[in-house]
Amino acid sequence: MEEEEDLETLGEQLYSLIFPKHKEIAGKLTGMLLELPCPVLSQMLQDEATLSTAVEKALGALQLPQEPSKVTYKEEDDVSVSSDSLGEQLFELVNVYNTGHSQKITGMLLEQQKDVVLSLLSDPKLLEEQVNSALKTLTEQSVEETDISDLSDADDTERLGEKLFSLVEELDPHHASDITGMLLEMDPAALQQLLSDHTMLEVAVGKAQAALDT
Repeated sequence: MEEEEDLETLGEQLYSLIFPKHKEIAGKLTGMLLELPCPVLSQMLQDEATLSTAVEKALGALQLPQEPSKVTYKEEDDVSVSSDSLGEQLFELVNVYNTGHSQKITGMLLEQQKDVVLSLLSDPKLLEEQVNSALKTLTEQSVEETDISDLSDADDTERLGEKLFSLVEELDPHHASDITGMLLEMDPAALQQLLSDHTMLEVAVGKAQAALDT
């Protein structure tokens, strides 16, 4: 109950600071910023620079970027927009919606085609849909991992193996069984990390593939 009251107080203070410069969308901006952790919100109230940066990020998520050249992908511009640059821009926008999983969600979105990623930078509604979808996936994975941790060791390994196999099969259907067997020799903690981090899983699968080829 106290947390809700604190959040309401923080919201009122933030709104009063944002309103003078952004009267028409002050409520929307305040709502987006209130998704951030309370310590961050408190820092914003004390540091004008931190608040300005957060407001700019929120504005960027609400409207088309003010510098279209960053997201234009016609002719030579397509070459100039590097993956690193895309990742940084996308992370900034994703960070406005969810700071707890921003890095993982950004990584998941970057796995899509480049033109789709570019469209996310210029389409706030599409970005919000995909962020929510990625967050739902991460939440489901977290619940499944919690279920797995409550099982006995034997069941634990079996369930891990089944889940791991289904993910490996998507990456390499021809060697899924061999690769899963190799990965199951890792520590359970490392396996849990592979299940929750698709990039790490791809790296591990790549190493296993290389071992199979030798």
